[in-house]
Amino acid sequence: MTDRTSGVDAARNVVRFRDLVAAEWIKMWSLRSTWWALGLILVSMVGLAAYAALATTGGWSGWSPEQRSLHSPLGDAYPDEAQLFVILAASAVGAVAVGGEYASGLFRTTFAAVPRRGAVAAAKLLVLAAVTTAVGVTGAAGAFAVSQAILTDVGAQMSVTDPGALRGITASALLVPVSALVGTAVAALVRHSAPAIVAATALLLLLPTALDEDERWTALLRHAMPVAAWQRLMETGEPPPWISLPYRATVGGAWSTYAVWTLVAALLTVAAIHRRDP
Repeated sequence: MTDRTSGVDAARNVVRFRDLVAAEWIKMWSLRSTWWALGLILVSMVGLAAYAALATTGGWSGWSPEQRSLHSPLGDAYPDEAQLFVILAASAVGAVAVGGEYASGLFRTTFAAVPRRGAVAAAKLLVLAAVTTAVGVTGAAGAFAVSQAILTDVGAQMSVTDPGALRGITASALLVPVSALVGTAVAALVRHSAPAIVAATALLLLLPTALDEDERWTALLRHAMPVAAWQRLMETGEPPPWISLPYRATVGGAWSTYAVWTLVAALLTVAAIHRRDP
């Protein structure tokens, strides 16, 4: 019995990290919700970009010169409606990736085979981040290409080399993995998919609407939210003179918001999975 137990323990210890990554890859794609959610992210990003660009070209002839000067091709490529849906869908993917395993008891089986919980959590985060980043890059690139091709009809398009274009594409692409990792962290804390999705939605989408930029402290809190950071990174110039922003965020601060949310979400996920029994 001792030899057999020692053999099992030895087998567990030689499990390589790439094996854990492969296992998490299989588990992720075995969920139908993953296919649906990621597919909807791509469709919504490209479809709503096309819709916004078509609306612009349809009404372009009736716009005044001032309205045309204020037009943002990036706004057509990444309308607010598309990005809000992306945040909801991406955070749901992250929440289900962890919450589903708590609900089904799969975590118990996984930890029985691989007691290194931190390594399991790291492999899950790596797979989730890689997949959602790939989806974000694909969707952002497709949305930009489709919208600018449509805007070419009225000469309102922009090139990827224009100031702010690449930054906006990158910010829109990275919003997908950031939202997914936040959903994962919330699910690791509450251990149920549905409450995690609701909590992540409230945190990412509802809380920023309660914060304005009229006071310094509320402006700082709002600038610390991913949605506000994305909106700042989408700006290609100075705001119109009639819009007063005394506490406007910086581009560097917006990128820092992305980085901090990603890091904190990853650390919370690893800590929650490592310390709490499934």
